[in-house]
Amino acid sequence: MVGTEIVVGYLFGWALRKARRAGARADEHVDTAVDEAVDRLGEKLHHAVEGRLGKDPALERLYDESRQGLEAPTPRTAQRVALALDDAAERDPDFAASIDALVRQLRDAADAAPGIGIVQAPEGMAVGGNVEIHAEGGSLAAGVIRGNVWMGTRPDGTPKP
Repeated sequence: MVGTEIVVGYLFGWALRKARRAGARADEHVDTAVDEAVDRLGEKLHHAVEGRLGKDPALERLYDESRQGLEAPTPRTAQRVALALDDAAERDPDFAASIDALVRQLRDAADAAPGIGIVQAPEGMAVGGNVEIHAEGGSLAAGVIRGNVWMGTRPDGTPKP
């Protein structure tokens, strides 16, 4: 299954958008069709997760925090939901596959409208679409690192591209 922190971020983002809309109209500058697609897929993700986890206290806390207007779940809540998702995915491969499919669809919908696909979490963020990361002066800037990272010349002596 995709990283559970991404799923937690999408769940929180969906709940936060829903809570904010309860008292206000959606931003008129956002493409309504894309906005509705992201909301619809977020709703499906919510139902899939809630259907598997039920009234898990961590999931309830995640939604409580979104209703409080927090910009991201607390680290403890995010960790608890991620652990519950990991456990459910390990026990039920069909659940893991359905969550993967929904996250892919959410990313595709978010790619259609820059800015909609950005979900912040305590340990980082999930971004649907292209991201440019820049670092200078010997520093390192990265998203998810899968593989090795070299500064300057690679260990085999070849220069970095």
